[in-house]
Amino acid sequence: MNGTGGVLTAVPAALTSLTGSGDEPPVTIPRDPAREAARHELSKRMYHENDPGLLQRALNAVFHWIDRLLSAAASATPGGALGLVIVILAVLAVLGALWWRLGTPRPQPASGATLFDDRPRSAAEHRAAAEAHAAQGHWSQALQERMRAVVRALEERALLDVRPGRTADEAAAEAGRTLPAHTDRLRSAAREFDDVTYGGRRANQASYERIAELDRDLERTRPILTGSTPSTAHDVRRGAAQ
Repeated sequence: MNGTGGVLTAVPAALTSLTGSGDEPPVTIPRDPAREAARHELSKRMYHENDPGLLQRALNAVFHWIDRLLSAAASATPGGALGLVIVILAVLAVLGALWWRLGTPRPQPASGATLFDDRPRSAAEHRAAAEAHAAQGHWSQALQERMRAVVRALEERALLDVRPGRTADEAAAEAGRTLPAHTDRLRSAAREFDDVTYGGRRANQASYERIAELDRDLERTRPILTGSTPSTAHDVRRGAAQ
């Protein structure tokens, strides 16, 4: 016996075992023994051979839960099911726009990430590379090279010590001591460099132009040398310019 037919015939069979032969007059059976006999009969394996497996039951439960959730959402959304579809499409459109604008999320910049690679170049070479990238609209690479040009130029003017492994943040903090008028812009430029280089953000023309303008302004700015006499400061600046 399988399926529903087997289950329907199981109870009479169980009752027959309690009352004797089917040809004999029926005997009234108390409720509790009858219920126990039916439960015992239905617990036999033969009635459960076609039952769904554990995985199928779990999937059925998940699908049932999703169906209830969507039904509840549709009933609470103006327009019913059509309104729910419109809301879902709007959410997907917003998420897609954010992904396109911000790009794939990436880890935050590493605190020890260095500014320069292993190929030492002059400030002029970094500027030339930056302008070449900018001409092709490669703003991220252009911004990186221009920030390197800023720091290399400060090293060439002896306003920063030449130190391998320096980060953009460290260079901005050190340069701000002798160029206090540009402290905020230096820190902002270092932050943009880190965001582009290690944070996965995309630069644009405006962000590149800000660092290029900072580079030009720094070239025209005289440093403030703490603890030096005017004549000493003039000699240092003259030596740095040579």
